[in-house]
Amino acid sequence: MKKVAILQSNYIPWKGYFDMIAAVDEFIVYDDMQYTKNDWRNRNRIKTAQGLHWLTVPVKMKGRFGQSIREAELDGHAWRSAHWRILSINYRKAKCFSEVAEWLGPLYQCEYQTVTELNLVFIAAICKFLDIGTKISCSWNYRLDHGKTERLVSLCQQAGATQYISGPAAKNYIEPSCFSEAGIALSWFDYDGYPQYPQLWGDFEHGVSILDLLFNCGQDAPLYMRHIKK
Repeated sequence: MKKVAILQSNYIPWKGYFDMIAAVDEFIVYDDMQYTKNDWRNRNRIKTAQGLHWLTVPVKMKGRFGQSIREAELDGHAWRSAHWRILSINYRKAKCFSEVAEWLGPLYQCEYQTVTELNLVFIAAICKFLDIGTKISCSWNYRLDHGKTERLVSLCQQAGATQYISGPAAKNYIEPSCFSEAGIALSWFDYDGYPQYPQLWGDFEHGVSILDLLFNCGQDAPLYMRHIKK
């Protein structure tokens, strides 16, 4: 049995994103989809003494009809030092800040041309730290068919999947019959029930970048996730 998940890349995603990666045998980055503003592709939230704070990477907007995520180019590089400064200020007192900063800090010194390039570098580094060995591939290395559900089914078939694990939000558009007709089991990932971990700055918040968990818990981060080997 081979499990596959297909999602767009996100900037420093939350823990549930990495839990899904860990739950499957192959994770396909689906950045052939249209880039959307004010979404998770180029931004995420962290906790600060003043509350939740967005870290947003500026993106050049091109064309009247938009562009795909992997075509979206970053606008400038000043955000790199700004993001790292904000992360350092707000997490320097976290228990595992030094441990994580050792490999994370240098990533903010590199140059990136596109949203996809940036996200893939950070996702790969975080997976390495968490010891997630899932194969990460890209949709543009496969043939892309027409139709929302049909395209997902085709990607699964090309990847040799017997089971497709989808995020629950896709229930709004996925046609389950397309998967059953193709002999691929469809299941929905459950993001509920994560335990709380020691967290800085007030009331606990699950919906933040996984960097919050890593800075606070380091190598113990998998204890607060469900699909990573402890």
